Amino acid sequence: MQNIFNFSAGPAMLPQEVMQQAQEELINWQGLGTSVMEVSHRGKPFIEVAEQAEADLRELLQIPANYTVLFMHGGGRAQFSAVPLNITKSSDLSQHLVTGQWSVGAEEEAQKFCRSSIVAKSKEIEGKVYVPKQDEWSIAEEPGYFHYCTNETVDGIEIDWVPKSQSGKVPIVADMSSNILSKPLNIEDFGIIYAGAQKNIGPSGLSVVIVRNDLIGFARKDTPAIFNYQLQAASGSMYNTPPTFSWYLAGLVFKWLKAQGGLTEIARVNQQKSQVLYKQIDATGFYSNNVHDEYRSKMNVTFKLSDESLNEVFLKQAESNGLVALKGHRAVGGMRASIYNAMPLAGAQALADFMKEFERKNG
Repeated sequence: MQNIFNFSAGPAMLPQEVMQQAQEELINWQGLGTSVMEVSHRGKPFIEVAEQAEADLRELLQIPANYTVLFMHGGGRAQFSAVPLNITKSSDLSQHLVTGQWSVGAEEEAQKFCRSSIVAKSKEIEGKVYVPKQDEWSIAEEPGYFHYCTNETVDGIEIDWVPKSQSGKVPIVADMSSNILSKPLNIEDFGIIYAGAQKNIGPSGLSVVIVRNDLIGFARKDTPAIFNYQLQAASGSMYNTPPTFSWYLAGLVFKWLKAQGGLTEIARVNQQKSQVLYKQIDATGFYSNNVHDEYRSKMNVTFKLSDESLNEVFLKQAESNGLVALKGHRAVGGMRASIYNAMPLAGAQALADFMKEFERKNG
């Protein structure tokens, strides 16, 4: 069988070792004669899985004791609503740094629940997208929160610095759906971190929410119970039957990350992978990327061919070479190589080699 490298933006590839273990355990998990999908989420075997997954995630991210970890339904989009419902009154202000499709969506959803303002937007300078530094804008010292997306999956924009209010009292909320666990973090910089699982954690259907304890307990009366952080925390994320198979697979991914050497080692490899691709993109002008070097994503490498009439040929030949799911998002076009943690360096190198050869033949 041909070796396939899957560059899907999400749901994305999972580590091969994780998939193999899940396959081996699928119909006889822990010698029970059943799948993990078929056991009670409240039974001792699954409770142990859930607790170990949280413990491993806490270890990987060095999550302090004054933060609660929730495993919730709904993906990242659900948190666009859950955040304002849990930590604001209708008169409070949600402030937003808008850098792409997902931060736009978060701001639009927040408008339904509280006052909302866009404090800054990404902009184009000399043909390259740039994110204004915080010396060009500020966070108002008002009740509410500040929200941004650390990595824009569609646009290929990643922000490595953390915004702060002058007082440090405005909670910083970060959508980390596409770069969580890709590098070490200082969790204490944030009030809330959330991430849909289907890119760097596990399968779709699960979201991870890390919330500072002093922000729990303020949900509005009309907050749907399934989105209420206090209820979810009190029930161990089992107020409703959780997506157990996704949670189990997330736990296997956390163990795999630890076996790789943790997030410092993962970050090193992720840097290598992205550098291999950006070096090829920048080599001649046959390919191009429109993001300023400082904000180029290490998870979602976007690029265009100078002759876009070659797009379909590129995609077809890439697929025949085992390089799949490279078509860019419909909103921006071009190509997108998503190189999350599970993508090995060999995959990025194989794509770079193909791009070089394709240019030789078509340039």
